[in-house]
Amino acid sequence: MLVRLLYASRIAGDTICDTVQEITRQSREFNPPHGITGVLCHTDKVFMQVLEGGRDAVNGLYAKILGDARHSDVILLHYEEIDERRYSGWTMGQANLCKVNRATLLRYSECAELNPHGMSGKNALALIDDLMSAAAVVAHA
Repeated sequence: MLVRLLYASRIAGDTICDTVQEITRQSREFNPPHGITGVLCHTDKVFMQVLEGGRDAVNGLYAKILGDARHSDVILLHYEEIDERRYSGWTMGQANLCKVNRATLLRYSECAELNPHGMSGKNALALIDDLMSAAAVVAHA
């Protein structure tokens, strides 16, 4: 059974570039053999990540994220059973939301600064889909 999970967290620490690179590297190693695909979005303060794959694999990875010292204030925004993946082309796509047009953020949130803790899961997924269609997601296959 396939599932899609979307969570947000605050970045613990102040070395965002190193943290994003490390998460991306780990995703390229861990995700393919576990059948996990997805997208990691970030600013210099927050992460927002969507994971897709088998229920056990996605739930297991989310449990690891909950205990990961790089994340704080982790919140589940959306979880659903799915018939097909949206992000099947990426072991972990990446989008730096500091570089996204402010008008795009305003379409889905209260202000032009990303605050996924204050967004609905539906709007957060719509934002990620919008980023995909605008080619703002960097492929890490």
